[in-house]
Amino acid sequence: MSFIDNDKSDPANQAPAAEAPTGARLVPRITIQAFCEQSQTAQMIEDAAHDRRMAKVALTTHNGGLEGAVETYRSNPTPNLIIVETTLPSETMLAGLERLAEVCDASTRVIVIGHVNDVVLYRELMRSGVSDYIVMPATTPVLVNAISELFAGEGAAPIGRTIAFIGAKGGAGSSSIAHNTAWSIARAIRQDVLVLDLDLPFGTVGLDFNQDPPQGMGDAVFANEKMDVVMLERLMSKAAAHVHLLTAPAVLDRTYDLSERSFEQIIELSQKQVPCVILDIPHVWTEWVRYTLAAVDEIVIVAEPDLANLRNAKNIADIVKGLRPGEHEPLLVINKAGIPKRPEIPADEFAGAVECRLIGQIPFDAAIFGTAANNGQMISEVSATHKINDQLKTIGLEATGRTISAPQSRSAGFKLPDLLRQLKRA
Repeated sequence: MSFIDNDKSDPANQAPAAEAPTGARLVPRITIQAFCEQSQTAQMIEDAAHDRRMAKVALTTHNGGLEGAVETYRSNPTPNLIIVETTLPSETMLAGLERLAEVCDASTRVIVIGHVNDVVLYRELMRSGVSDYIVMPATTPVLVNAISELFAGEGAAPIGRTIAFIGAKGGAGSSSIAHNTAWSIARAIRQDVLVLDLDLPFGTVGLDFNQDPPQGMGDAVFANEKMDVVMLERLMSKAAAHVHLLTAPAVLDRTYDLSERSFEQIIELSQKQVPCVILDIPHVWTEWVRYTLAAVDEIVIVAEPDLANLRNAKNIADIVKGLRPGEHEPLLVINKAGIPKRPEIPADEFAGAVECRLIGQIPFDAAIFGTAANNGQMISEVSATHKINDQLKTIGLEATGRTISAPQSRSAGFKLPDLLRQLKRA
């Protein structure tokens, strides 16, 4: 029996799938058909379709298990991947898979979901050409990770990390933090960074980096199917060593009514070109914003420490968690902390209320931010020794996965019952 050559170098040393590690790759555009015996397994597989890594996958589920798959493919072509659940004992299972192999195309891969936790069986399945064996009970992230490793594993082209910055409220300073963080990543990690300005009518990437290229994000968006790697490289402008930009047109001679997937191709092409892609997302709520937030690797919410920002940040965080099941919560940056005479919500209590991990607190400093904005400079260019640079570096390292913060206590000392009641009524 052989479906396809197995990618695992030494099946005898492998173990059944465990919990999915973080950082699994996007799954390419493939077709998956699953044959289940139990409703819980079917639900787990259907939930996988909502994972951001499976956005391009066409997935359908059927009843019937292994025998149902054999009967289906006697008269139908096989997809890229077949997932079969079976409760059969080892000998019967192997015989059934032999019959399935006879009706499968040579390129088809098979993942078996079983209920027998047996290393000997696992080795037999691997030797017979099965791509993976998952023992129930299992979780959706385990399945998605197995599919991701199968189709985007070793030998796949590198994919850059996408980090989206979005403000909890207009004027929270999300763009400034995004741009300065991109600069900090380029300096601290010495990696190429591409900043995508998605605020087409009012974006400030060009102003903040003192760049005025003739082409940029507007040309990329409206190029449609003509957009490719060559065009992307032509449209990018270089702001400094390791820092590249796709600036917004920032003109109002047209309206920007964008579809859900308007930025999808640009982001994917960008990931193939640079190791880190920073998305500067405007403070709006549209189909394309929702879709983009669901697809990126990391989300950073930038908020001021007041009630309106708390409510909005909570709403964004809750929606994002629903869009990205199985992934960790968004990251949080508190900006403009310490404005004189302004009552503020303490940063740790703010983070506890929105249930996000706090990775930075940027103090209010109108002088340095104003000077940087007016001169088209970054904070480190205005003052290389300013303490804000340390905060920006920390944010960059956290967002790129270079460091892991200690877990924060959210219950001890939490003193925002009145604010939370207001949020529930909102």
